[in-house]
Amino acid sequence: QVQLVESGGGRVQPGGSLRLSCLASGFPFSTYVMTWYRQPPGKEREWVARIGPGGTTSYADSVKGRFTISRDNGKNTVYLQMNSLKPEDTAVYYCKVYYRAMDYWGKGTLVTVSS
Repeated sequence: QVQLVESGGGRVQPGGSLRLSCLASGFPFSTYVMTWYRQPPGKEREWVARIGPGGTTSYADSVKGRFTISRDNGKNTVYLQMNSLKPEDTAVYYCKVYYRAMDYWGKGTLVTVSS
């Protein structure tokens, strides 16, 4: 079955960096779009970034220029490098894949940006 496991969250000061990872299994990872979302406390889940099978990327305006999504198809892993973090980046971060007409989500990893 499809499984997505996020890791790499934690607490960081404003201006700091973190790299999130999402290990995928149960589907042909290299041929699917992978997407990162986040859900700030008390708010709705929002799209952050996506990467296509060939490496084409797109970003939400709020993270453009600060976050970088990448993938390692040999490791079935998608990454989110987050730089210049701001308090408003505080959220639970999720990865997602749309596979066989269904959305599959990981359980998320918490990122807290605070001094």
